[in-house]
Amino acid sequence: MAAWILKTEPETYSWDDLVREGRTAWTGVRNFAAAKNLRAMKTGDEALIYHSGAQKAVVGLAKVVRAAYPDPTAKEGDWVAVDIAPVKPARHPVTLAEMKKDKALAGMVMVRQGRLSVSPVTAEERKRLIE
Repeated sequence: MAAWILKTEPETYSWDDLVREGRTAWTGVRNFAAAKNLRAMKTGDEALIYHSGAQKAVVGLAKVVRAAYPDPTAKEGDWVAVDIAPVKPARHPVTLAEMKKDKALAGMVMVRQGRLSVSPVTAEERKRLIE
């Protein structure tokens, strides 16, 4: 089972929205590297939901419930979406500042490539974030 970070602007779509809906299609990714990561996701993989914007923190844990399929919002191109469902909120949201200060997390793809909206998380990083 792999783990991923999915970034979202909470004003557009938040953790609370995901919990209220119970499941959503993660659509609208229009970056080739992020789309490659979506394509690599498998059903059962974990997705750490990260609020960008003012909060800048991992706020919850979700699960991939449908692997990559053609993004229904794409007018052209070979873009994909995945479906996710909430698992549990973070006991303590992990801020970007905390990640940068933590030696176990400072090398994360998300920290190094801040504009990437979908990025992998290693098993060690996942364990530390969940702690």
